[in-house]
Amino acid sequence: MIIVLSLVFILTQKLFNMFLLNFIQADGSGMGSILSFLPFILVFVVLYFFMIRPQTQKAKEQQTFVGSLKKGDKVITIGGIHGKITRIDDNSVLLEVENQMTLRVEKSSISAEMSKTL
Repeated sequence: MIIVLSLVFILTQKLFNMFLLNFIQADGSGMGSILSFLPFILVFVVLYFFMIRPQTQKAKEQQTFVGSLKKGDKVITIGGIHGKITRIDDNSVLLEVENQMTLRVEKSSISAEMSKTL
């Protein structure tokens, strides 16, 4: 996903530079060069609303979920481990899984999406 976004960024940057060069070098037909780049601008807008924006919203939601974790919450990790939080540290939590067995996992490995089902 990061590779796709970086490629889109590089492509739009090059298109923007070409647009500026065409607009500056145009001899009175500036509107024609703007209209020729309209499809590229529309592609970027569509990519933003269908790929970039939802991904940032989901990341923000995950971040607020991890920040709101407290002792006693039942959670599921992204690896599928079910447990109850017994202790919270800066970057990790201690999960009680079964028969008083505890596991230390990173906060970032707790899935907000899967934990909502509990």
